Amino acid sequence: VQLQASGGGFVQAGGSLRLSCAASGRTWSTYRMGWFRQAPGKEREFVASIIKSVGVTYYSESVKGRFTIARDNAKNTVYLQMNSLKPEDSAVYYCAADTSGSSSLYRDPKIYGYWGQGTQVTVSS
Repeated sequence: VQLQASGGGFVQAGGSLRLSCAASGRTWSTYRMGWFRQAPGKEREFVASIIKSVGVTYYSESVKGRFTIARDNAKNTVYLQMNSLKPEDSAVYYCAADTSGSSSLYRDPKIYGYWGQGTQVTVSS
């Protein structure tokens, strides 16, 4: 599975961005798609995930109510709509694909076997 993330940029606090992640290759094997982020000097952290077949979603507490993850299976694309952005949301955002079906470990980056290249999101105060 190959993943291509896009849509990052520079935005003022309170603004919005939409990230996209286009998948190609063995997309039929993907069970879940996830978004993670990593700020300088910090560990990669879970943001949101979606089970591809049924659309069940999970969010970190820090983004719940502000971010929405969605998928378009016909386009093999996953989106992350980010609203009410805060400076602490600034990070490199990565999309990832899980083909293992480990439903209880969706926050663990180790279960995601495929990663996109990352897209920078910068939120100014």
